[in-house]
Amino acid sequence: MVSKIVCACSLTVVCYAQQAAGPYTAAQATAGRATYQANCSSCHGADLSGLNSASPLAGGLFMSSWGDRAPSELVTFLEGAMPPGNPGSLGEQAYVNVTAFILDFNGARPGDQPLTAATKIAIRSVATGQVRARAQAGEPLGGRAEAPVPPTPRGVVVTGEVKNYTPVTDALLRNPDPNDWLMIRHDYHANNYSPLNQVTTQNVKDLQLQWVWAMNEGTNQPAPVVHNGIMFINNPGNIVQALDARKGELIWENRIGPAPTGNSQRGLAIYGDKVYVTTTEAHIYALDARTGKNIWDTVIGDRKQSNYSTSSGPIVIKGKVVQGLGGCAKYQDEKCFISAYDAETGKEVWRFYTIAKEGELGGDSWGKLPNLFRAGGETWITGSYDPDLNLTYWGVAQSKPWMRASRQSGNGATLFANSTVALDADSGKLKWYFSHAPGESLDLDEVFERVLVDDGGQKLVFSAGKAGILWKNDRATGKYLAHKETVFQNIYESFDPTTGEPHYRNDIVENQLGTWVQSCPTSEGGHNWHAMSYHPGTGQLIIPVAQSCQEMLAQKIELKEGGGSGGGATRRFYESPGSNGNVGKLAAYDVKTLKENWKIEQRSPFMTAVLSTAGGVAFVGDMDRSFRAIDVRTGKVLWETRLGTSVQGFPLTFSIAGRQYIAVSSGLGGGSPRMVPTVLAPEVHYPSYGNALYVFALPEKK
Repeated sequence: MVSKIVCACSLTVVCYAQQAAGPYTAAQATAGRATYQANCSSCHGADLSGLNSASPLAGGLFMSSWGDRAPSELVTFLEGAMPPGNPGSLGEQAYVNVTAFILDFNGARPGDQPLTAATKIAIRSVATGQVRARAQAGEPLGGRAEAPVPPTPRGVVVTGEVKNYTPVTDALLRNPDPNDWLMIRHDYHANNYSPLNQVTTQNVKDLQLQWVWAMNEGTNQPAPVVHNGIMFINNPGNIVQALDARKGELIWENRIGPAPTGNSQRGLAIYGDKVYVTTTEAHIYALDARTGKNIWDTVIGDRKQSNYSTSSGPIVIKGKVVQGLGGCAKYQDEKCFISAYDAETGKEVWRFYTIAKEGELGGDSWGKLPNLFRAGGETWITGSYDPDLNLTYWGVAQSKPWMRASRQSGNGATLFANSTVALDADSGKLKWYFSHAPGESLDLDEVFERVLVDDGGQKLVFSAGKAGILWKNDRATGKYLAHKETVFQNIYESFDPTTGEPHYRNDIVENQLGTWVQSCPTSEGGHNWHAMSYHPGTGQLIIPVAQSCQEMLAQKIELKEGGGSGGGATRRFYESPGSNGNVGKLAAYDVKTLKENWKIEQRSPFMTAVLSTAGGVAFVGDMDRSFRAIDVRTGKVLWETRLGTSVQGFPLTFSIAGRQYIAVSSGLGGGSPRMVPTVLAPEVHYPSYGNALYVFALPEKK
């Protein structure tokens, strides 16, 4: 085991005593790293931290699940599960090498004895779960204790000041300046719509690239904000920057947190004179919007119990920073929650637990499963807010492990998983909930954006999850109003016409360990984090969805404190019937009738949110590097361009000095939405690097 000692030198530093050499060679770890990066990193992350529903392969949660098991078991597991579309296809030695790399990354030391598929020692006896600097950089640790590695500079590394900054008020968040883009998805209603209309269906063909800003490498799904011509953007590796949004010039840069790891986080918030950003390690930082300097840092949750995570930023409501949470698969006492923090001090104001315990509302929906083993219920997509009702709306992810047979929860709804929860923004108390997928068992969660629409006096909330069902509910009461199947699905046999409750196929309900179960769509979605847009001029929701099918095999997950699983199932994928091989689909739905007005189907999946504007144009990007402008009335493609790599993130528009700009990011990484199409459409190629922000505008008038 690793132990801390004090080095005999004038500067006190932490060194590491040697532990027993691991049963693998440095050459195996190096080969395994290459195999991992080519076949596994898009889901499990370059830093093995796990992305979305993919389990972490490093750190505390990995060690709690695998520490007492043997490398031979890990080899067998990998061979039976990876790659998802063709398990076992890499050859036994490749899986052995990947296992060596995982051990190496988790602090083990290579030795002279090669790892084999039959190695039986406990992983915990050679690995610590402590990721060391050279392992993060992709190098085997070698046979000697590490010399101290100079840390990457953190904090404000580029100094500057935003001139003439004006604070963002509650009134401004409620009624945004049309020239700004103040939060993820534009506004409290999460409409992804801008009233700017300089770019129209007639002139969008004349858009020209104005500037490009290279971004740090890593999983990149950013949602920048713009206020008074200044863009605030977060990069992979916990890098936050302020840019002149007209020219693309850097004003300040802060590398927050202790380590350069993690994804770009979907969104950041701006309020008063501060910018609020999260890190993968589930910290919230408040930065001075003018200078980027740290004001406060709050750690979310009890870290003695769990290594929580976040992948999306907060929403600020009446002086409170409201934040979701991820990384809740571990069997522990503290359950997943949504929480609010004072915007000035960072002190917690309230929290709402998304997993119901015995004796609480919804507690009986977990059957006889003890509280300790009730897990999941993450809220990894930022919520929305109705100022008139003072309610904030959040989607809740699936219970963990994914499948009923694995989690042993019976046939109950496992509340509040796969639900919409409407919370009082002042207290965090539950106003109402609606369970979209009671007892969901196929990694088809309903965690994504809640879009608020006012239509003919009705206050509506729309949502769509991985099952591809577009839900229409009354947002004051949660009452079910209607639904629409946006893609082919065979999970539900029927829906209750009054309550909307879906009824599963019997073989899904009765599925047991060791039996494959088939479903359409897949954990890719249906709908995933690529947010829809509400276009009020046409009364339409424009939604990116995906078409694919899967088979899943439940694994046995031991009910043991500290254990648990973010997935607990093997998957394999195939094309969706009637799709003609088209994975990607973009479609528009009438908010009154839910009629599908038009659709675009293509081989490549759409990998961005949809941005729509008062100019009658919608913008969207895909994995095949195409960024397009589409007529919101007809679905006709009006303009397109190719970016350096796959187009991924949240497009936005803003105006400076009377000129409208359109911005979009290219990006990589992202779990199932990228992994499944890679299996089904392998001919869609894109560079494995090239994160950047691209900004377009019409030519300036002479």
